[in-house]
Amino acid sequence: QVQLVESGGGLVQPGGSLRLSCAASRSIFSLYFMGWYRQAPGKQRELVVRINSRGVTNYADFVKGRFTISRDVAQNTIDLQMNSLKPEDTAVYYCYGFETGTTYWGQGTQVTVSS
Repeated sequence: QVQLVESGGGLVQPGGSLRLSCAASRSIFSLYFMGWYRQAPGKQRELVVRINSRGVTNYADFVKGRFTISRDVAQNTIDLQMNSLKPEDTAVYYCYGFETGTTYWGQGTQVTVSS
């Protein structure tokens, strides 16, 4: 088992930046994937970005060039740097981790992009 806790959400103006963090309760070394999903009101949850245990990343097209994921195995954390935010980025952002047969989710953090 691993608990994931997100932080760093909030309200930001269009064009602004936010940094989300996800802290794991134990070593993330065994997690094959970690990453971020998001869910906007009335929409399905969608993958934003993931990073595997070798550091290989996969970004959704709608965030390429704007968002950057990073992983700190020593601190058991992953971060998501979000730049050039748009109103359509407004959603609850969920950290997740995957190991064989099991997906873990954080509780989510709200990101609102509005003027």
